[in-house]
Amino acid sequence: MLPAVVDSALRQLAAGLPKSLRLGTSSWHFPGWNGLVWNGDYPEATLSKHGLPAYAQHPLLRTVSVDRGFYRPMTVAQHAAYAAQVPDDFRFVVKAPSLVTDAMIRNEDGRGLMVNHSFLDPERAFLEFVEPALLGLGPKIGALVFQLSPLPTAWLTRMPQLLGQLDRMLAALPPLSPVAPDGVYAIEFRDPEFLQASVADDFIRVLKRHRATVCLGLHAKLPPIAGQLPLLRALWPGPLVCRWNLNAVHGAFGYADAKQQYAPFDRIIDPDPDTRNTLARVIAGTTKGGQNAFITLNNKAEGSAPRSILALAEAVRALWGDAPA
Repeated sequence: MLPAVVDSALRQLAAGLPKSLRLGTSSWHFPGWNGLVWNGDYPEATLSKHGLPAYAQHPLLRTVSVDRGFYRPMTVAQHAAYAAQVPDDFRFVVKAPSLVTDAMIRNEDGRGLMVNHSFLDPERAFLEFVEPALLGLGPKIGALVFQLSPLPTAWLTRMPQLLGQLDRMLAALPPLSPVAPDGVYAIEFRDPEFLQASVADDFIRVLKRHRATVCLGLHAKLPPIAGQLPLLRALWPGPLVCRWNLNAVHGAFGYADAKQQYAPFDRIIDPDPDTRNTLARVIAGTTKGGQNAFITLNNKAEGSAPRSILALAEAVRALWGDAPA
């Protein structure tokens, strides 16, 4: 599978970015990226199985969000197979399985059926997620993301109890640094209640206690990135983990509409310069402060994740001034 032909200007841009910045997309199986990431008209199934090595040859793509494990836990062998296909300096952002991050057990349409008794369970989190990732990906772990699905009302009215459960889970997980020096646990949420002062203070204390961080989730369910930055500032110094998931123009439940409007994901359709420029400033500040930044973009952010990454890289490079060491 052939990677896209990359010109000298793109290589120059990539070389001018800080080494501690890793940009990437959510998965890599999109035929519409022909000419952007691939050099060939490959079907989706072929890209899903064999596209990662070509993806990882793109000079701007130094991470990827592996989302498949959210639906079914991945094995050590599956993680190891991914790690074997990428260079040594590539890092993975991996989503934890929903069996430990969703308070509900849901049907295929996403409707909650019953209470999930494994929600934030320390043993399941370790056995079904952390241990296989550590054994399979090893030093190529960037961020292990626990993306908490939207919480039912019963949990939103008991946030101290939820944070206590999160505290116990993180306390039981092993430190990543002995195996993955760049690795960090990151908690992503979809409920704005986490940003309320009475909750945010306790949330920050839990994260600091376990050297974890917040994953900025840029999604219409939450305030824009500027409204989430107080959490990040309170955790400084520390790495930046961000997943730019969905353009706000589609609303909180607009994934299907965005997918339909943006396919085949070969061009930017709904540019969001406010989010991009703010994110670029946060990246520049984080990396200038000597911290890692792991940023992944979905096609549904602006229409084409590779083109959004190019625009974001240009914005970061302009803010850096002289080329980073």
